[in-house]
Amino acid sequence: MAKKTKVGLIGTGSICQSVHIPAYLKHPDAEIVAICDINPDTLKKVGDDLNIPEKMRFLNYEDLLKVKEIEMVDICTPNYVHMDPTVKALKAGKHVICEKPIALNARQGERMVKAAKESGKKLMIAYCWRWNAGAQALKRFADSGALGETYYARVQALRRRGVPSWGVFIDKEKQGGGPLIDIGCHALDLTLYLMGHPKPIAASGKCYTKFGRKRGTFGVWGPWDYDNYTVEDFAVGFVRFENEATLVIESSFCANIEKDIFNTTILGTEGGCELNPLKMYREENGTLIDITPVMLPHVGTHEAEIFAFIDAIRNDKPSPVPGEEGLMVAKILDAIYESSETGKEVAIR
Repeated sequence: MAKKTKVGLIGTGSICQSVHIPAYLKHPDAEIVAICDINPDTLKKVGDDLNIPEKMRFLNYEDLLKVKEIEMVDICTPNYVHMDPTVKALKAGKHVICEKPIALNARQGERMVKAAKESGKKLMIAYCWRWNAGAQALKRFADSGALGETYYARVQALRRRGVPSWGVFIDKEKQGGGPLIDIGCHALDLTLYLMGHPKPIAASGKCYTKFGRKRGTFGVWGPWDYDNYTVEDFAVGFVRFENEATLVIESSFCANIEKDIFNTTILGTEGGCELNPLKMYREENGTLIDITPVMLPHVGTHEAEIFAFIDAIRNDKPSPVPGEEGLMVAKILDAIYESSETGKEVAIR
């Protein structure tokens, strides 16, 4: 019987506990052997829950990386702690899955991609939306040629009143930005995936903070630290690609809209599609038709992404979401943020 893939967890907070750990516990060929967290209480709770030996519980991730039996590291830290542990884990000979986005910015992401290339190890950015059953249906539709030439996309990751009241989500220095980098990155990655990753060449955009510092603003997750809110609460961007396609992205923590919207719409010469509601649109035999996929399976997207990465490691397949694709998202986000500050379109290289 083949040995199990030994996993080390760096950052065992809510995202790790709620979706990453359950995925590993379900996988027959994966075993969590070591954990790391800077919070002793969290470390103890997770360690006790998983029956991790005391010697395999670490407050410093560099100590975890010294454990030779670890083959794969899962990084679930805040954005500002993505680059260093990823680079050091790759240099230590470990494969790495890192929570989205790739890092605080593209400059850090480039170092991560370089480390993966130099180490020969696999790097995956955890853009789990790709495994949504509807997204996979749209991907099959697009790959079949049913869309024709895709020339425009509209990306929306909009919350009406959804400012996270925990963690560092409202701290620009530690998060890199607000809704655009937190939830917008998911929708943007999925759209680029469906479009076949055309090369972005420039972006412009504008960020607004109209609610984040307004004391008393309603939030579905309760009040946040209004005085120390340093990120945008709404962002809009326009992206141009080398193949002349264009994309508009909208993302918010707060906006005066009817309801939360998480959607991507793609227009092509032979057809169009959108994710929510899941529809495909075509003209056939002189007739306009709407296509609604039915009986799609329920997919746990975090579980599916982790299973896919373990499969890539065990069977030496390419990373399901390689660092280069995570870096592309980061470059677009950087350009939109810079454009908002300068008032000018920003070239993407």
